[in-house]
Amino acid sequence: MNFLETIFERLRTSAARPVLQEARGGRIVAATGGELLAAVRAARAFLNHAGLGKGDRCALLAHNSIRWAAADLAMMAEGILVVPLYARQAPVELVAMMKDCSPSLLVCSDATLRNSIAQLWPDAPRAVLLDDLFGPSPEPASPAGEPFASPRSLAEADPVTIIYTSGTSGEAKGVVLTVGNLNHMLGCTTERLDLLMGPKSDPDHVFHYLPFCFAGSWVLLLSCLSRNAVLTLSTDLAQLMEEMRLAAPDYFLNVPALLERVRSSVDEQLKKKGRAAHWFYTNAKAAWLRRQAGDSTLADSLWLALGRALLFPSIRRRLGPNLQALICGSAPLAQETQHFFMMLGLPVLQVYGLTETTAICTMDHPQRIEPGRVGPAIPGIEMKLGENNEILVRGPNVFQGYWGRPQATAEVLRDGWFHSGDQGEVNGSGNWSVTGRIKNLIIPSSGHNVAPEPIEDQLLRSLPGAKQVVLVGNGRSCLAALIAGSVSNEEAQAAIAAVNQRLPHYKRVHAFRLCEEAFTVDNGLLTVNGKLKRDAIAARYKDQIEAMYRTSEPRL
Repeated sequence: MNFLETIFERLRTSAARPVLQEARGGRIVAATGGELLAAVRAARAFLNHAGLGKGDRCALLAHNSIRWAAADLAMMAEGILVVPLYARQAPVELVAMMKDCSPSLLVCSDATLRNSIAQLWPDAPRAVLLDDLFGPSPEPASPAGEPFASPRSLAEADPVTIIYTSGTSGEAKGVVLTVGNLNHMLGCTTERLDLLMGPKSDPDHVFHYLPFCFAGSWVLLLSCLSRNAVLTLSTDLAQLMEEMRLAAPDYFLNVPALLERVRSSVDEQLKKKGRAAHWFYTNAKAAWLRRQAGDSTLADSLWLALGRALLFPSIRRRLGPNLQALICGSAPLAQETQHFFMMLGLPVLQVYGLTETTAICTMDHPQRIEPGRVGPAIPGIEMKLGENNEILVRGPNVFQGYWGRPQATAEVLRDGWFHSGDQGEVNGSGNWSVTGRIKNLIIPSSGHNVAPEPIEDQLLRSLPGAKQVVLVGNGRSCLAALIAGSVSNEEAQAAIAAVNQRLPHYKRVHAFRLCEEAFTVDNGLLTVNGKLKRDAIAARYKDQIEAMYRTSEPRL
């Protein structure tokens, strides 16, 4: 069976139990396997009536919901290529992506979004609301024993989706993923989740807040639907912690920013509790870190024993009574944060990959986690280092190409290898780390190659009020930094001086500029998944960058 047939069969065998849930207004709204299949059947009927068939494209612009999943499954079951888009993205960017792939139908979450698309694209194809796919009321689940329609027959090479990349330095490109890509990837993810959870008869309880239009997020959805699991969806990011506690998950997928915020929040709360509580926590944490570094003392054993008995369990319970692990992807996680959760008894499994590799290249093994690394290559794929330590990937997870862009495809698929554009390294245990992006390399006038990301991360960790740090200096005499957020000149100077002490001369930051406005998706300086649009930032702050190199204030 292919991945889609596996999911339909799993839903049939789970017809009477919940498989998808929404945390909504302080309560759980659930859909059983039978109810989800009934919704899929209703959506398939709508798509058939609309004249869509195999090979057509359908844009899906909506927030996560049970009906989003039903629409996605219905489209794939009909052989329609799903084009999932971020509903909060600027309409002008959404229109550009849709014009690129020429969908036959647009499915929008609400009338406001549909109308904004129509204003920018008068000749747009038919646009309907997500709820329209399912009729005036949900179709009742089939009686016991009545068969549900199976997906249409699909070959390994048949495409199932076009997922647009973020476009950090140019136009977003549509990544075409096939049945074969998903067959391999879901086999790998379900095997790794089996290792994580061990043998059990109860379903996994999983919480999820990341938009399904991102490849890694979508792969988690399909993984949960493929196995014995209940996936609870967040519907209000402002209530994220409350919804997470309501879901009481065994694990969930994260981006580093959330885990960094959780760690910082715990640090701040313990500071406010008083000197004794903070002193106890600081000593227990220091003891943990010394033990991990192989520099433990006899006193550390006492501090760790006290921490495990009196402090760490209470912190962990606040995150969720059943939480067994965290999964993290999209960007490297700071070692300090990974150690923090491991200290609490919560392993953080890192994942590395790109949309072009069906979201995943490496995954941490639950029993062999190395903080600061993203695990070994997933089974069945090869990885190696190319020129400039670029990570190259070959295997059944690699995409077939960009939609309508043969030249761009040829640039990244060469001699059977996908050229990721990421720089990395691999140790003797086969565990990889990602050190930066080749296109982000800064080459100052000294001729040295400088990856900005590690330095930016160090400065961010040293400046709690900073939202983003961006290094500049291509062709210049030295590096300089743009710092966005609530940071004073004195704080920036102190942090940069401290970081500089640990760096060779050519990596030191010699000037900075404070930017009051944070870089966001709305102001066009971040991609929809939070990555810096470096070219746009450089253009927006061109005058300020020039001023840094003309004057000596502020300068270090």
